[in-house]
Amino acid sequence: MVNDSDRIRPWSEDPRYWQYKGTPVLLLGGSREDNLFQIDNLEAHLDLLASVGGNYIRNTMSDRDEGNVYPHARRSDGLYDLEQWNEEYWRRFAELLRLTAERGIIVQIEVWDRFDLSDAKGMHNWRRHPYNPANNANYTYQETGFGREYPDHPAADKQPFYHTVPGMPQHRPEYDVVRRWQERYVSKLLSISLPFDNVLYCMDNETSTDVRWGQYWMAFIKTAAAAAGAGVCVTDMFDDAWKPEESDALRVALDNPALYDFIECSQVNSRNFGEDHWRRVRWVVQQAAVHPRPVNHTKIYSAGQTGFGSGTPQDGIERFWRNLLAGSSSSRFHRPTAGIGLNETSQACIRAARAAEKLAPFWTVEPHMELLSDRADNAAYLAAAPREAYVLFFCRGGSVILDLAAAPAEMTLTWIDVRTGRPCEPVRVSGGAKLAVAAPAESPWVAVIA
Repeated sequence: MVNDSDRIRPWSEDPRYWQYKGTPVLLLGGSREDNLFQIDNLEAHLDLLASVGGNYIRNTMSDRDEGNVYPHARRSDGLYDLEQWNEEYWRRFAELLRLTAERGIIVQIEVWDRFDLSDAKGMHNWRRHPYNPANNANYTYQETGFGREYPDHPAADKQPFYHTVPGMPQHRPEYDVVRRWQERYVSKLLSISLPFDNVLYCMDNETSTDVRWGQYWMAFIKTAAAAAGAGVCVTDMFDDAWKPEESDALRVALDNPALYDFIECSQVNSRNFGEDHWRRVRWVVQQAAVHPRPVNHTKIYSAGQTGFGSGTPQDGIERFWRNLLAGSSSSRFHRPTAGIGLNETSQACIRAARAAEKLAPFWTVEPHMELLSDRADNAAYLAAAPREAYVLFFCRGGSVILDLAAAPAEMTLTWIDVRTGRPCEPVRVSGGAKLAVAAPAESPWVAVIA
């Protein structure tokens, strides 16, 4: 087991941000797939991420895509045996953790992905899955009360696999048979992951299930980790958090810091645009600060290829930067087709954020929109430590007036081109008064004045 003080955890000096190996760290990322442990050429992909300053991936424990393997072994008669493991699945998982640890990359695991057990939109994932009673030698439809098909979208919450916890509204005693195998699976996962210090645990991918489902697994993981002498951080991700002020589940997480070690609010990065996105991210960050914890965004929607509000690549760039300037602890681009993954645009964004971080670490600045004037709607966003540093993001170029009345007489302005991630030569500017700041071009730019 690693030195527990090295683990990823809320920063001791400011728990709104993370620390890793005792040092504060901002989590930035993007990748071409969510269940990275199942992809080919994993090492090269991680090398690319690290080369542009990325240090954060999402890893769903998912098994529904072409080329994926299941966690359980298949017998000669074609049935799966939930008592036996498919070692290839677990080898891939262990290799992901090893490779990321070597590169200082944080892995946010999602234990359960509701789409893995859905037949919605012709996916047929439940019909072929080892947990389906028709496909294993360990239990039957009659014993479990499970059905042969679940064609509704997972948001309808009709899959009983996610109701096996006693006390949940839809729990039935028959489901307890399945919970045994769920616990066995999570125990196996932990036997591999707990020795690594670079892992965060999120229970679900955008769940709409009763919060007691996630809380059961959070407690299960915490108990196992404590027995192993490991302090781990756990949370859950809620489907309706795109409208956070109205999400009862998110409210539960915000009000229970002893249960939810951090807030995962990825869904706010869909359906929300411009000033609405900024307002809602700020609301989440401010609410999380009541019991100070990191606010993570493991998904930024942005590919422009889906109709539910994913937005365009430009929207993704803006969401990435608004998250950071609003006080979030992480920002990661979602995979295609709902996001832009780790393409050239997202690579440049990550490089630009690292360039800005060198001049003004994001944990040293806070939103100060009141210092901006002559600002058009959704034109620019500001985080600052007045008298010390100002980080100003322009969505599409343009200009604003920045109040530097509290700043020193002489400061340095560095422009960073978000399209390339490269900083320009710094120039001198005068503090002590208002300053007109105009972006060099009609495209995304960051100005750091320090």
